[in-house]
Amino acid sequence: MPLFYKKKKPSVESRKRLEYQLCLSKEAGADDILDISNCELAEVPTSVFSICKVLQKKVLILCGNELKTLMPKNCAISTLATIKVLDLHENKLTSLPDDIGQLPFLQVLNAENNQIKALPTSIGDLRNLQTLNMKGNCLRELPSSVGCMSSLRTLDLSENSIRELPKELANVRTLESLSLDACVMNYPPASVCTSGTEEIQRFLCSELGLEYCPPSQYLLPVLENDSSKPSPDCVDGEDLVWQCKFMDYEKRKEQKQMEKLNFEKELEEKQREQTQLLLLNNSRKEGMLLSVKLEQERVEQGVNQQQRFQEAERQKLLEKVRQAEAGISTRISNLLLDNKRQAKSAEFLQVLEEDRIRMEQLTAITQEEASSLRKKDVAVAMQTMLSEGYSLRLLQEASENRRQNMVSEACRSMDTLDRKFEQVLALQQLDKSKAISQILQEEEMQKAAFEALQLQRDSVHGYIRNQIMLIEAELMQLTKLEVKRRNLDAETLQESLAAQRTALSDMLQQLLKQKDQREMELKQVLMELELKSDSTQQNYWMIQYQRLLDAKPLSLRMQEAGVDKELVKLLCKLSAQHYLPVIAHHRITAEALCYMTTKDLSKLGISEVGIQKALLNWAREQPCSPKSSPTFQEEQEPGPSIPLTPPQQQLTPPLTPSTPITPTAPSPMDTPGTNECVVCMEDRSLVVFLPCGHICCCQVCSDALQSCPLCRSCISQRIRLYHG
Repeated sequence: MPLFYKKKKPSVESRKRLEYQLCLSKEAGADDILDISNCELAEVPTSVFSICKVLQKKVLILCGNELKTLMPKNCAISTLATIKVLDLHENKLTSLPDDIGQLPFLQVLNAENNQIKALPTSIGDLRNLQTLNMKGNCLRELPSSVGCMSSLRTLDLSENSIRELPKELANVRTLESLSLDACVMNYPPASVCTSGTEEIQRFLCSELGLEYCPPSQYLLPVLENDSSKPSPDCVDGEDLVWQCKFMDYEKRKEQKQMEKLNFEKELEEKQREQTQLLLLNNSRKEGMLLSVKLEQERVEQGVNQQQRFQEAERQKLLEKVRQAEAGISTRISNLLLDNKRQAKSAEFLQVLEEDRIRMEQLTAITQEEASSLRKKDVAVAMQTMLSEGYSLRLLQEASENRRQNMVSEACRSMDTLDRKFEQVLALQQLDKSKAISQILQEEEMQKAAFEALQLQRDSVHGYIRNQIMLIEAELMQLTKLEVKRRNLDAETLQESLAAQRTALSDMLQQLLKQKDQREMELKQVLMELELKSDSTQQNYWMIQYQRLLDAKPLSLRMQEAGVDKELVKLLCKLSAQHYLPVIAHHRITAEALCYMTTKDLSKLGISEVGIQKALLNWAREQPCSPKSSPTFQEEQEPGPSIPLTPPQQQLTPPLTPSTPITPTAPSPMDTPGTNECVVCMEDRSLVVFLPCGHICCCQVCSDALQSCPLCRSCISQRIRLYHG
């Protein structure tokens, strides 16, 4: 198959190449080679024969053209008498000239990849021809005159239709290489042809009755004879040099053609790959668009369903609120009718309601709002918040006694209640008058009180603290269990304990990071409030503190203050502080919870099953409650233990822990004297080592350690536990 595209008219580049080669061959000092290959020639120009005759060219290269005949009209082959190398491969020749035997000095004839059907008989006159390449033609037989080529050394007849060789070929005693299609040969047989040139020659010699001799015995005289012949403009051995050059040139050309074929194949493969990638990319793009469209439709349907569900829940909640308000108003009217002394209480409640409405209508902090604040009450609350460190227990006991006295006295008579209330206010006024005057003058203390109240009322911060307490307790129990198992030489569950401890350590680091982040967010809110405050405004932080305290109605806060402390702690532990107003409004106590079921709690608005079961279990464990309630046992369903962590609140992905020691809340599961330091064995273990999660050393011993004494892992962080 031709490697070049054939055109009817030569291209501009081909014409330029032809002209350049012809001019180059005419220059003084030019070599004996005339190369007009790849010029898209349909016939050989007559000027080529003139140049070869006049300049005595020895190599004529006509490959890579579209020649159908070698000799044009009005040209004789004798003009090429000095040619030694004739290259005609990669053309469209159908025959060679009949008088080709008139080239006495021709040594190399390359007619590969043409359409030659038969060799002329005169080819046997080429007595000096050493290489004949007829590969890739349409030959069916060889003329018997081939046996007269006494100098032939290489003969290539492969990729033709030759099935028989002439017996006269045995007369060519110098033949060293014979290439043919051995598998399809009939004469000599295929078995002989596949054995090589020597076997073929032996077979032909035996057919003619000649004795076979190796070509080396005839080759030297032939070479000496060729070199002794006089030749114009040539020196001894020049033919061999030109033949070597021609062979090298042929090899380079074949190599370039192979490289071009490989390049074309690689280019086609890359184009096919690009087409496949483009089709694959388009299909993937269409699939992604379809999936995005379906996902968007699904999300829209989910949003619509969620909106409808929320609207229905809101309507139900509004209906419940209306029913509750109607019940409250009915109860209040009945109480007013039952006792005349409740008239004064009704007036008091009306005043409180008017204050609540007035506070809700205010939307901005103004100078009038600041001047209308009750500075003394705010200062009392702020001083109570700041002085928790040194008088918290005393104030709680006094407040609890006074609250109990006020409740008992309120049942007896309103006069006694008023008198007790005035006494409490007088005592608080006398005890905290000095602290009030200091708080009114120090803005930093007001700001600290506001920040402390903000941290206390932040539900997210409280939830994180509770989670940290639970994880520290679990780590303490795991460390105790691991130490106990090591003392008993039991190693069956070491891997599971290590995995649990690692998981708890990661969770602890996450929660510490979340706690710090939440505190930073609250501080950022505090800084924004500080930027908004006017430098000339007085008591800015008292106003903010009062607004934070007035977030709930006063009546509701008074009801929440009357809830049992143990019940409040349980709600905080369950992260269910939002149910405190419901419990305070219905005045639910531990005794009442003992006789309630999960359905009763659902009617009241406590819908989470885990919190319902936790409240009922707590009420049943109280000393004043009955040991077993039949109603509760009927409603209780078997199942796993109630987790203290709400299911909707999950931990965030792992975060990088901070290096300094961070104090945390006390562990509720740790009791004094149950976990001693493994180093000094005197004090309690109060330090968590991260990342291993062991709690095995006291504060003094942990400062001098660089690795955990239990697992020998490096310590990257120490967390101090504070036990109250």
